[in-house]
Amino acid sequence: MKLSDTQKNIARFLGIRAGYFIINILVKTYRIKRINGNYLDEMIDKGENFVVAFWHGSMIPGWYLHKDLNSAALVSKSKDGEVLYHILSKWGYKVVRGSSHVGGKEALEEMISLLKEKHTLVITPDGPRGPRHKMKAGAVIAAKKAGAPLILAGISVKNKICLNSWDRFEFPLPFSKIKVKYSEPIYIDKELDYDATSELIGKSEIYLNKLQEEAERID
Repeated sequence: MKLSDTQKNIARFLGIRAGYFIINILVKTYRIKRINGNYLDEMIDKGENFVVAFWHGSMIPGWYLHKDLNSAALVSKSKDGEVLYHILSKWGYKVVRGSSHVGGKEALEEMISLLKEKHTLVITPDGPRGPRHKMKAGAVIAAKKAGAPLILAGISVKNKICLNSWDRFEFPLPFSKIKVKYSEPIYIDKELDYDATSELIGKSEIYLNKLQEEAERID
C-alpha cells in the first residue's frame, strides 16, 4: 500500500514524538561524571555566555548536558534534523536551522546574534555530514565574532550502541556512565586574521580529539 503525503507526514510526526519520549526517559537514567566542569560553572556564575563544542557522534549526552544554559543549537534542514529540532525545542533550546551546505551563511549570522544576546551556543563542529572528528570553522568563527570564549568537551559513553554511520553515532544504554572532560575557556581575538584563525581551528580540532581520548580513558 502506497502512503499518501498526509499519511507520511502523520507517521513522521508520530515518530518524532515517540523519539522524544524515549530519549527523554533514557537521559534521566544516565550517570554523569564531569572533569574540569568548574570552567563552565565559573562562566555561569559570572553570567557569561560561551560556545560549547563536542563531536557529532556524542549528540545525545552532549545536547542533554548543556540544555539549561539559555542554550542555542544549530540543526540541519534535513528530514533527520526534524527529530533533533523537536527534541532540542522541548529541552528549551533556541534552534537555528542550517549547515555548512544549506543556509550556512545565514545560520552563522544568527548564531553570532544569539551569542551577543547572551545565549550559550552548543554545537557539533564536525556535523552534519563529517568527516568524523574534523572541525569545521563555525564554532571558532562564531566565538570570535561574538567575543565569546570557546569550551571544548570530550564525551565518552561506557555502555552504548554504536551505529554504522559516518559519525559512529553513540546511543547510550539506560544507566550508562557518561564522562565529560572540558577544556579551559579559549578566548579568541576578534582581530585574528584568516591564517591565524585557520591555524586555531586546526589546533582546536587536535585539542578536542585529545579531550575525547582522555575522556574515554577515565574510569
